[in-house]
Amino acid sequence: MEIQQTPENALSHSVVKATINAPIEKVNIADWLFNLPDAEYQKCSVNHIAAGFTRTYDGEPMSINVEMIGDAMVIQHYVATEYRPDYCRMLSVSDVFGKSGRSTVQVLWELKATAIDADTCEYTNEIHATATPEFLAFIKEHGVTLAQAAASRQAASDLHNHEETPLFAKSIELKALTGKYGI
Repeated sequence: MEIQQTPENALSHSVVKATINAPIEKVNIADWLFNLPDAEYQKCSVNHIAAGFTRTYDGEPMSINVEMIGDAMVIQHYVATEYRPDYCRMLSVSDVFGKSGRSTVQVLWELKATAIDADTCEYTNEIHATATPEFLAFIKEHGVTLAQAAASRQAASDLHNHEETPLFAKSIELKALTGKYGI
């Protein structure tokens, strides 16, 4: 069940855009994401550890991503709640492992391509992190305020997003133009 982000549980919101030098008709974000090789995912950030694809019990597409966000290892269980060639909405209750222990956060990842002209698209990589009740209890137990946790997550998320977005765009572009991965 999705947790709606409010001021009382918001951890971060990061939006980064990059250019895809391919016509929108050739871009297929859902196909790119659901077939993304582990090695290609790793090439898109020094903090990407692993990625794979599976399905939920209900048959919904799921991307499993393991990465470092700041000083925490995060295992994302992204379930596709909406997907089409120009847009994917992926929702995860993610496991977070930090120096103080383990908790969870909800992460909404939106990937979008918008035509700029006949030969170019704008890729938008948008990430919302929301505190779960478990995370709120975890930070309270460790004497951390939501404002402190949010400031740390916002800085780490922005840094990570600025690194991966242009490389995701290049990978999507290559797949659109050649049908292959390999940035």
